[in-house]
Amino acid sequence: MSVQNVIGDSFRGATWVSIHNGGGVGWGEVINGGFGMVLDGTTEADQRLNMMLHWDVNNGIARRAWARNEAAAFAINRAMLSEPMLKVTIPNLVEDEVIKLVSW
Repeated sequence: MSVQNVIGDSFRGATWVSIHNGGGVGWGEVINGGFGMVLDGTTEADQRLNMMLHWDVNNGIARRAWARNEAAAFAINRAMLSEPMLKVTIPNLVEDEVIKLVSW
């Protein structure tokens, strides 16, 4: 997801992007993506900011919704209602007991 996020940020107007060690959880344990933006007060910078932040934030919310976080699922559904072009696949949740019944 960090690579997807950085590529999406770069195409939507971030001034710079980076892929780096996540830090805080041990060297080499995670990869994070980061971005920076020059906000110079121009109309173009405002447009890039809106496009990039919409992508970056909703990408993080979607990832958490896929991990069965109920608040994130609520938030991404609300985001899709306010922005009809945003399409995120929502997982079908099942009770843990059903999952435990399945033996692989």
